[in-house]
Amino acid sequence: MSDDKEFPIIRFVDHVLEYAVQRNASDVHFETFANSVLIRLRIDGVLVELPAPVRNLGDAIISRIKTIANLDLAEKRLPQDGHIERTCLGRSVDFRVSTLPTQYGESVVLRVLDRDSWHFDLEQMGLGPEILAQLRQILHSGSGIVLATGPTGSGKTTTLYSALNEINDEETKIVTVEDPVEYETEGMVQVNVRDDVGLTFESALRAFLRHDPDKILVGELRDALTARIAIQAALTGHLVLGTLHTNDAPSSITRLVDMEIDPYLIADTVKGIIAQRLLRKICPDCKMEATMTPEAMKIAGPHGVNKIFCGRGCENCNHTGYKGRFGIYEWLMIDFTIRDGIRKRLSLDKFHELAIQNGLTPLKQAALKALREGTTTVTEFGKI
Repeated sequence: MSDDKEFPIIRFVDHVLEYAVQRNASDVHFETFANSVLIRLRIDGVLVELPAPVRNLGDAIISRIKTIANLDLAEKRLPQDGHIERTCLGRSVDFRVSTLPTQYGESVVLRVLDRDSWHFDLEQMGLGPEILAQLRQILHSGSGIVLATGPTGSGKTTTLYSALNEINDEETKIVTVEDPVEYETEGMVQVNVRDDVGLTFESALRAFLRHDPDKILVGELRDALTARIAIQAALTGHLVLGTLHTNDAPSSITRLVDMEIDPYLIADTVKGIIAQRLLRKICPDCKMEATMTPEAMKIAGPHGVNKIFCGRGCENCNHTGYKGRFGIYEWLMIDFTIRDGIRKRLSLDKFHELAIQNGLTPLKQAALKALREGTTTVTEFGKI
């Protein structure tokens, strides 16, 4: 590529990456199609399309990203992973790069990890005083399992790192295994999963137990073997933090049983489960009372909500009506009553009823509180 063509491509890619950081985007998507190139940013969990270049520049843009990510330019038949470290707008940013071969070229997604925006503070998570007190009690107790559950992008890893940050000191050996490591943190031994060379969650966990750890973070309890080793670690005096993909906290118990983990082992090791979601927050600069449409009434009316709010859209929120996100949480403390229910192998419905009787506040109720307070919209509430 000649210099007169190369420099505009370099400037274009730099501009997109800087704009993504400026807008606090979590991901940048470059997608090639037959007659177009699509560039989108995921902002507050929603994809926003940017003005796209002409199609014949698409391959050059992808090549530029692969070049600065130190990926193989000639390999276009297989997915590749890499990363880019750079300073954008005076901030230290790490972009995790993933390429995917498609019918019309390659698609590239960059995960934006803005180190200057990492704030791992349980006090700032919005957990509530009761959840916070019980979680801290477990973190300082020495052994057991704490699970964070929810869909991809719900903030599970941030919650667990905030928990670990509370106990990250010179007297505590913390090891993590993730796919990939998202937050490089001083004082923690962090391991990236590499299935291609046999470094799996399972093999890493087995190795961890020979490295004298105090606390262990498992990026995902994705199979029975990993779950069993995590339980073994908890039984031998370690605190294990991990994630699952379930809809709510009680379903995590069912998921572990489905992995053929004995209920008595679950009851003896799991100390607490937190389910969470991220909802978009109404922009404070253009917040206004919204009209209660028939559709909104169907969603909010049955819950006794007769006044709702929305964002009008302004420069500060890029005319979306939303600015930022906040977490809602469902906390299941495994006390004597819940432990007994696990051992009795209650059905999910009965176990869910038992959890509510024992003080669990469902995610829907947490979202309803935010709706009533005017923090979020009926649209966001309807997603729960």
